[in-house]
Amino acid sequence: MGDTTQKKSELSTIGLLYKALKKSDIKSARDIVDALHPSEIADVIESMPSRDRDSVWQLIDIEFEGDVLSHLHDTVRVELLEQMHPNELVDVTRNLDADDVVDILQDLPDDVADTVLHSMDEQNLKRLSSILSYPEDTAGGLMNIDVVSVRAEVSLDAVARYLRLLGTIPAKTDNLMVVDRENHYLGVLPLTELLVREPESTVGAWMEEEAYLSADTPKSDVAKLFEQRDLVSAAVIDDEGHLLGRITIDDVVDVIQEAAEQAVRSMAGLSEDDMFSPVFITTKRRAIWLGINLLTAFLASWVIGRFEETIHELVALAILMPVVAGMGGIAGSQTLTITIRGIAIGQIVKTNIKPLLIKELTVGILNGILWSCVVATIVIFWFDDSLLGLVIGVSMIINFIIAALAGASIPLVLKHFGIDPAIAGVVILTTVTDVVGFITFLGLATIFLVT
Repeated sequence: MGDTTQKKSELSTIGLLYKALKKSDIKSARDIVDALHPSEIADVIESMPSRDRDSVWQLIDIEFEGDVLSHLHDTVRVELLEQMHPNELVDVTRNLDADDVVDILQDLPDDVADTVLHSMDEQNLKRLSSILSYPEDTAGGLMNIDVVSVRAEVSLDAVARYLRLLGTIPAKTDNLMVVDRENHYLGVLPLTELLVREPESTVGAWMEEEAYLSADTPKSDVAKLFEQRDLVSAAVIDDEGHLLGRITIDDVVDVIQEAAEQAVRSMAGLSEDDMFSPVFITTKRRAIWLGINLLTAFLASWVIGRFEETIHELVALAILMPVVAGMGGIAGSQTLTITIRGIAIGQIVKTNIKPLLIKELTVGILNGILWSCVVATIVIFWFDDSLLGLVIGVSMIINFIIAALAGASIPLVLKHFGIDPAIAGVVILTTVTDVVGFITFLGLATIFLVT
């Protein structure tokens, strides 16, 4: 209910903002924007055509522009960044977390990014350079170097006085990082321990050994660790064990959301993350996959054409062909989805591939027998032809078996060759189930039904 209410609220906000902009009612439009959180403003901008995005951007207070940019998808953010002067970018990114600034800099042309970096003070430049040295899809690229670290031998009272002297701590700090004199990571001190334990006790007495991440850990593995261990934050270390920074749950949520959106787009052969991207770019991207699907459709049509005489003699075959291919396609898609999910979350490894294939093959055989009996019975009563019912039943069992094997093996083969199974898997599977379905059904019909 809450999600539905929120969606309705977002839709009404977008509608009201559209009306205000069309009427050139800048005051009302600004009031609407001022009432929104930066992440909500980002959603509103992404929901608008390009021609209206600039108008909304001009309404945002400069102190919030950086936060809005950090919440935008890359393609939309680039569109806005291209129109900004380097000096404006310096002002916009001044108060952002280092990891958010890095995300923005990575979307800029090298010359503009260098200008922004050279405009920063030495301290900020050093902070950003340490993150920029790592690929953006690793723990090092995701981390924030704003960390409070303490040593194990000091007292909790000394730590509390140190925090009061700082006056503030980084947002989303649930633990203080414990290090030795050489800055080697030792563990964490939960803030709760600082509040409830005796002030005279040492940090080492209440320090906990918490999970940490190597700087070159892929972001997918980072998300998996946070999910498995219910982490709010985790330390990032280099190859020698030195503390570099930390990753917080908000960054991991972004990684998970990005992966989920990419998976949905991939299943349809889409690559754009901006629904208002330029028409010709979108057309080009989608045309590639439409062309691939067209080739597979012609392949299936060619197979049907090989049995033209059989179909002419028995019109019922034309009526029933989609049943065989369609049921096989659905069965294969179920297996394909399970396998792709297993690959994505790291549950499929070499040792469990064989049990997976056996399990899916067994499911395919059982479902094939069940639904072939159902379809065969319907066909016998519909066309008063027992042999036709037997032919379609056998064809369905064969197609279910092939669909199960294809659905489980295609993603594994594609992954082995470095091809995204979410993008190519559906196209290949559909081709396999269509071709096998038509060949078995029409082939058996030619042998047993056509005289």
